[in-house]
Amino acid sequence: MHIFSFGFVCLSSRLTGNEPLSVLPLNSLPEETTGRAHYKLCDRLKLEKKQRRMCRRDPGVADTLREAIIMSALECQHQFRFERWNCTLEGRHRANILKRGFKETAFLYAISSAGLTHALAKACSAGRMERCTCDEAPYLENRKAWQWGGCGDNLKYANKFVKEFLGKRSNKDLRARVDTHNTNVGMKVIKVGVETTCKCHGVSGSCTVQTCWRQLLPFHEIGKRLKQRYETSVKVGSSTNEATGEGDISTGRNQQQQHSLPGLSDQIPRTMDLLHIEDSPSFCKPSKYSAGTAARKCYKDQNCDAICCGRGHNTQSREVTGPCQCQVRWCCYVECKQCTQKEEVYTCKG
Repeated sequence: MHIFSFGFVCLSSRLTGNEPLSVLPLNSLPEETTGRAHYKLCDRLKLEKKQRRMCRRDPGVADTLREAIIMSALECQHQFRFERWNCTLEGRHRANILKRGFKETAFLYAISSAGLTHALAKACSAGRMERCTCDEAPYLENRKAWQWGGCGDNLKYANKFVKEFLGKRSNKDLRARVDTHNTNVGMKVIKVGVETTCKCHGVSGSCTVQTCWRQLLPFHEIGKRLKQRYETSVKVGSSTNEATGEGDISTGRNQQQQHSLPGLSDQIPRTMDLLHIEDSPSFCKPSKYSAGTAARKCYKDQNCDAICCGRGHNTQSREVTGPCQCQVRWCCYVECKQCTQKEEVYTCKG
C-alpha cells in the first residue's frame, strides 16, 4: 500500500476543529516544513484560530500533524482492506459519514485522536519538537532498582496537547457526547499500550544497573485494537436520569447488562467501548456513503462472498514478473532472478 496512492481532495468548506484528523486534506500537505514554512502548512489545514496558534508556536507541530493525518488514514485503510467499507475517505463519502453516527464514524474519531497522540509522543522522544523532550516517567514502580535512562515516548505531553488542540465540545446532545467519547477511547488505547523496555548494564552482563524507558506500541497494533473495538461497538441512545434530571447515554443491552455513561457533568466516560448511534448502511451499492463494492478486488474463499454482497465475482488471469530466487552475495548486495508467473485476480461483479 503506497502512501500517496489515495485520492484525497481538499475540503471546500471551513473545518469546525471538531472533525477527526483523517478528514483533513492530504494532497495539500507539503513534505518540507523548514523555517517558517510550517506557518503555511498550518494555514492550509484551515484550522480554528486556537489550533492554528498551537500549530505555529512549535515548528515540529505542523510536520507531526501531517504525519498523524497520513498515518491514521493509512492505518484505517489497512484495517478495513478486506471489508465492504474500506475506509475510502475521498470527497462526499467522507463528509457524509462524518455527519452520521455509524460504527465507521466512531472508528474515524478514535483512530484520528490515537494517531495524533502517537505521532506527538514519538516526535518528542525523537527531538523533533521544541516544547517537549523525552518522557521521564518519575512514577514507575521500583524506581530505586534501576537507573532511568533511554528516551521514552512522551505520552504525558502528547495527551495534554491533544486535549487542548481538539478542545471541549458541548455535551448537551447525544452526538457530541458520543464523538467526544470515541475520541477519548483512541487516546486511552494508546495509554494502555505503553510498555517499559529495559537494558542491562554491568560486568559480563550481570545487570548491576538497568536503563529503562517507556515505549508506545507500534501504530499497527493500536489500529488492530481499535478495529476490535469497532467490531464490538455498542449502539447507544439517550435517556433521562430520574434522580438528577440530566441526560445519560444508555446502551440497548438487556436490563441486567444495561449501563449508562456518566452524566453531563462527567466528561470522561468509564467504558472503553466504541459507541455508535445508528446502524451502518450495507456499503454494497453506490451511495452518498461509499462507491459500493463493484469491481473491488477480493480473495477467493476468504471474503468474496461478503464483499461482493452475493453478486458473484469475476476471475481474470494475468502474468506477473518479479524478483525471485534471491541470494545474498559477498559483499554486499542481493542478486535475484526475474520470474514470470500466472496469478488469478478476483473482482466483484457490478
